[in-house]
Amino acid sequence: MSNAPFEPAEHPLAVDLDHILAHTGDLWQDLRGARLFVTGGTGFFGCWLLESFVWACDRLELGANLTVLTRSPEAFQAKAPHLASHPAIHIIRGDVRSLALPESRFSHVIHAATEASAKLSREQPLVMLDTIVGGTRWTLEYARRCGARRFFLISSGAVYGQQPPAVSRVVEEFQGAPDCVNPASVYGEGKRLAELTASIYSRSYGLDCMIARCFAFVGPYLPLDTHFAVGNFIRDCLEEKPIDILGDGTPRRSYLYAADLAIWLWTILMRGRSCRPYNVGSELDISIAELARTVSRSMESNREIRIARTPVPEAAAERYVPDTARARRELGLEQRIGLDDAIRRTAAWHRGGHSDPRKLARLEAQAC
Repeated sequence: MSNAPFEPAEHPLAVDLDHILAHTGDLWQDLRGARLFVTGGTGFFGCWLLESFVWACDRLELGANLTVLTRSPEAFQAKAPHLASHPAIHIIRGDVRSLALPESRFSHVIHAATEASAKLSREQPLVMLDTIVGGTRWTLEYARRCGARRFFLISSGAVYGQQPPAVSRVVEEFQGAPDCVNPASVYGEGKRLAELTASIYSRSYGLDCMIARCFAFVGPYLPLDTHFAVGNFIRDCLEEKPIDILGDGTPRRSYLYAADLAIWLWTILMRGRSCRPYNVGSELDISIAELARTVSRSMESNREIRIARTPVPEAAAERYVPDTARARRELGLEQRIGLDDAIRRTAAWHRGGHSDPRKLARLEAQAC
C-alpha cells in the first residue's frame, strides 16, 4: 500500500466521509479558520474525527488546522499516512499525562485519549486511572491557558455502572454508578472523575465543556483482536475461522457505525450544551449470540458459532444500551446506517487491505 495521501476518488472511506459531510451541514462554518487541539487523535474515535476534519477542510476550504498529540508519530504515520501527511494536520509527540504545555492558541480542545483496554484495567489499574483522570486535568488546564472556546470530553457509558436488567435503555439522569471498591471499575470511575473535573473547570473558569457518553461502535479503525466482540467476530470471518463466544451469548449491546458516530461527535462539540452529557450510540440492542449470527450473515461467511457457556435458565441478560432521546430531541441526531450495512462496510475496509487486524492493534497501542 502506498504511503501517499489518498486522492478523493480512491479514498476507501469516501462514501462514509461524504455521508458525514452531508449530515453536518453548516457546523463546519463554525470551524472556518479554527485551530483545534486533539488528544487521542490516533485511536478509533480520533481517526474518524481526523478523517472527517480533513475531508471537510479540503472540500469547504475551511482554512482550519488540527494539532494531534500522540506518543508515537511513527506509529501514526504507519497507521494512517494520508492523515499524518495532510497539510491541515500537525503532530506533537508526547504523553497526555506529562507533556509540557506548548505555547499556542487553540479555539477548540478535544480530549479523546483513553486507554480503553480491558487488559490494562485488569493488570495496571493505577495506570488506567492516572491516564484518564490526570490526562483530563492536564487537557482542561491546557484548554484554559490556550484560550479555547470549547472543550470536548469523550466519556463513556461505563459511568453508569452495571445497567439493571429491568432498564432497557439507560438515560443520562440515571443515578447508578460503578462499584467504587472494585478495581475492575477503574475505567468507569475514571470517566466519572473526568466528567466531574470538566464540570469544575467549567464553573471555575467559564470554559464550555461538552460531554459525550459513548457506548459501542463498529467501523473501520476498530481493532479486531481486543475485547470488542463485534471486531473479534469480523476477524474470525475474515480469517475463515469459527466464531467463538467466550460467555453464554446473552448480554445485549447496541452498535452505532463510525460514520454516524463522527456526525454525533461534531454536532455535540458545536451545538451541545456545556456540562450536559449526551449518550452516543444505537438504541437497537442485540444479544452477543445474535450479533455473531448477524456478522456471519452480513459477511456471507456461514461460519460455525461456538458458545463457551450455556445460558442460565430464567437469568436476566446483562445490558449496555443507551437511551438517546436527549441527542435526538436537542440536536436532531439519529442512527442512519444499520448494523448489517455497518458490518459489511467494516469488513470491506479490512478486505481492501487498509489494515492488518493484528498490526492495527499494535499500532493502536503505540499511537494513542
